[in-house]
Amino acid sequence: MTVRTRFAPSPTGFLHIGGVRTALFNWLFARSQGGQFILRIDDTDQSRNVEEAVRLILDGFRWIGIDWDEGPEVGGPVGPYFQSQRGDLYQRALHHLLDQGLVYKDFSTEDERAADKAAAEARKQPYRFRRKPIDPATLAQFEAEGRPYALRFKVPLGRTLVLEDRIKGRVEQRTDDLSDFVVARPDGSPLYNFASAVDDLEMGITHVIRAEEHLTNTFSQLLIFEALRGERPMPSFAHVPFVAKPGSKVKLSKRDGAVGLDFYIEAGYLPEAMMNYLARLGWSFDDKQEIFSRAELIEKFTLERVNSSPASHDPDKLFWIQGEWMRTLSLEAKRNGVLPYLQRAGLISEPPTLDDLTRLDRVILALQDRLKVFSDILKLGRFFFEPIERFTIDPEAGKKRLRKEFAATLLEALDDLLATTEPFDEATLEKAVHDLSEARGLKIGDVVNTLRVAVTGQGIGPGLYDCLTILGREGCRQRLAKARQWVAS
Repeated sequence: MTVRTRFAPSPTGFLHIGGVRTALFNWLFARSQGGQFILRIDDTDQSRNVEEAVRLILDGFRWIGIDWDEGPEVGGPVGPYFQSQRGDLYQRALHHLLDQGLVYKDFSTEDERAADKAAAEARKQPYRFRRKPIDPATLAQFEAEGRPYALRFKVPLGRTLVLEDRIKGRVEQRTDDLSDFVVARPDGSPLYNFASAVDDLEMGITHVIRAEEHLTNTFSQLLIFEALRGERPMPSFAHVPFVAKPGSKVKLSKRDGAVGLDFYIEAGYLPEAMMNYLARLGWSFDDKQEIFSRAELIEKFTLERVNSSPASHDPDKLFWIQGEWMRTLSLEAKRNGVLPYLQRAGLISEPPTLDDLTRLDRVILALQDRLKVFSDILKLGRFFFEPIERFTIDPEAGKKRLRKEFAATLLEALDDLLATTEPFDEATLEKAVHDLSEARGLKIGDVVNTLRVAVTGQGIGPGLYDCLTILGREGCRQRLAKARQWVAS
């Protein structure tokens, strides 16, 4: 048997990292078994679909490195891969179930159902929708007047459905506790439970690996599988626990901030780091290894090692993994990663000049491990590329370092030092600053921090003497002049 997994997102918004993790588990399982991964777009609810969301899904998967064997832009033998284009298939399945007496027309109104529910609650009984007998004359009247109806699956009573879930273990459901469920709306469009089961059968999906929020849907779908599959095998199910918000067991939602994959792409995270992090979010190989390459994940991934409890999203853990992957990059790769941020900010031209690239390489080397994500170049290194007209001093850093009583005279002395120090290199500048500190009876930290804020405009960044030499003598003195004006204002 060839393993076939699928990920079937609804294109209703941004790509949530919890959904990406589910897709990743499907992809890893398929790849680890030498199988196939199918991408299907479940867009049956046209009222909620967002066209841009499809692009975000495809671009997000391409970015992180999840490729699909069948699906949008790839095609395949069991397409189309958008549910909105598979209507004929669903209608054939509905007609088959109608002919078998497994599905019936429900002419009930919302008011009637609400009244039945209220009556059940008054009796302190759970409400379960069941088909009510309709005499032939009334049925003929309803059909003659074109009364709308939904199609419902007639749930067989007195059974216990058993699911041997690959992650959750054995789960049972009494059919008496299930309502007869709607499979098609009055307009004929299929609902999720029905369309998803039909597609999984028609596409030959062998393993349905999805979020545990769908576990309650699974029992309805098992009944649909039984009714339609014929000689085809039943898929194996694995329900992945949800991703919880940091430090809790509450499901991570849009309200919890940076939970969309697009945020991390824009921030300049590496796809290798994100894949590594998401794979480890609820899965482990052992109690030691944290960093996994793509090839290692494919080799070592198993469903048996997926935890059955929710895993908390840990931004700090992601940031650490990102830092570890950033360490592996060459200077050229880092340059290519940060360059777009500087160009979009108007700090480096497109295309960049040779001088721009030379300076950029020096800045990256000076930042060393401080550069965790590519967008950090704007936070830590913007001042290297800003023209003097755009140079500003961070108010907090200025208040802390440039409002000292000695600041004005120290800045004047530092300007003289920078004007005369020869050669203008790290070692000579460091000695000159230390000598100045001793001569004026100031702590070296006060001198260094005052000089840093004066020439960089910020209190953190690369080593001070790297900053001085990269900016150059005139660049440093121009910034010192603006800092002196700031102090005098």
